[in-house]
Amino acid sequence: MKSRKLTALLMTTALCATALFGCGDDEKDTTTKAPSGNEPAVEDEEITATIKVWSPSEDQAPDQGEWLQTMCEQFNTDHPKWTLTFEYETCSEGDAGQTVSQDPSAAADVYMFASDQLKTLVNAQGIAKLGGDVATYIQDTNDQALVDSVTYDGAIYGIPFTTNLWVMYYDKSVFSEEDVKSLDTMLTKGKVAFPIEDAWYVQSFFLASGCTFGPDDAPAINLGGENGAVATKYMIDLVANPNFTHTGNAAEAIGKLQDGEVNAAFSGSWDLDNAKKFLGDNFAIAAIPSIDVESGSGQLQAFASSKAIAVNPNTKNMEVSVALAKYLASEEAQKSHYELRGVVPCNTALLEDPEVSNDPLFIAQNETFNNCSIIQPAYLTSDNYWTPAADFAKAITSGAVTADNAQEKVDEFNTQMNDNLD
Repeated sequence: MKSRKLTALLMTTALCATALFGCGDDEKDTTTKAPSGNEPAVEDEEITATIKVWSPSEDQAPDQGEWLQTMCEQFNTDHPKWTLTFEYETCSEGDAGQTVSQDPSAAADVYMFASDQLKTLVNAQGIAKLGGDVATYIQDTNDQALVDSVTYDGAIYGIPFTTNLWVMYYDKSVFSEEDVKSLDTMLTKGKVAFPIEDAWYVQSFFLASGCTFGPDDAPAINLGGENGAVATKYMIDLVANPNFTHTGNAAEAIGKLQDGEVNAAFSGSWDLDNAKKFLGDNFAIAAIPSIDVESGSGQLQAFASSKAIAVNPNTKNMEVSVALAKYLASEEAQKSHYELRGVVPCNTALLEDPEVSNDPLFIAQNETFNNCSIIQPAYLTSDNYWTPAADFAKAITSGAVTADNAQEKVDEFNTQMNDNLD
């Protein structure tokens, strides 16, 4: 009888600096012999292998259900001809791009990543293209915007398991469901905290005012001109509003919900538990609101991406790694992820599941994704967007950008970003 062994390597840091694994193969297209549903794969040969898997620590925590270990054990059961040992290590989706890029040959065989890091991972040759049945499966079980989020230069590189963006948490004793459709209405009734100095959030005001980002195949940042000045003047007035509190990041904004310092704040699903704790019985959640600018009402637009499962092109066990990646993003695994950790699924088969679709977080996150977001452009870097945008927002909150110089300053800002586009 073949032996089966599961091992968990505990790490003392949240980063993924660990022992080397794998070889230096060139990036390759990959397929799997697994069928397109959730049923077990049919292997043609016996395989004995050790597979290294990276995920956030929460996915492996005993007090949160050990989702990753549970799924890998089920994957093992479903593949009786494969004798697999799993090594579990921690790396958050947000850290994967930087960590894998440092040494792809030392990275995990299968890992999770935020899709806004896709270009970095492709350039580092640290992520495998997914073709054949797996590519078909991704296209058949995800909204096209999600497929687009894991596609670069015409190739698919990841299997989405949730959307990645931000929503609004609020005190329902202060704001009604109608109130929270408009930020300006909310500011007449209560206090709002917003991480305006964070470049991942500030662009929403530009997009609401008619500014645009070009597609990945035609990079262009269009945050200047008349629309850019409109957005800038709106933010200047917003910062001056006594009912508005600006912060440097979402964690600070959510923290201000505590003790009623503010009545609404903006962040992602990762702050759900904190928002519930601070708001108590008055907790509520909604999609992000619209704003009233000179040109009329405009919808705030979040940058949206996905979190997805990736395969390392350096893996020594490509067939197993691809099959495992597909399983960890499957309908079954996404449902388990939701039940154990509240991770909102994106598999189309689960969008109509009453247990999932009636969840307020699911409703708010998907309404924001569908109606209040754009897919984050892959060409944005610290040089051409993230640093300049954060600096420009801080210039607004500090008073260096005023209504009198708004047009001049926003045009300088836009020129700076476009001068550094690849």
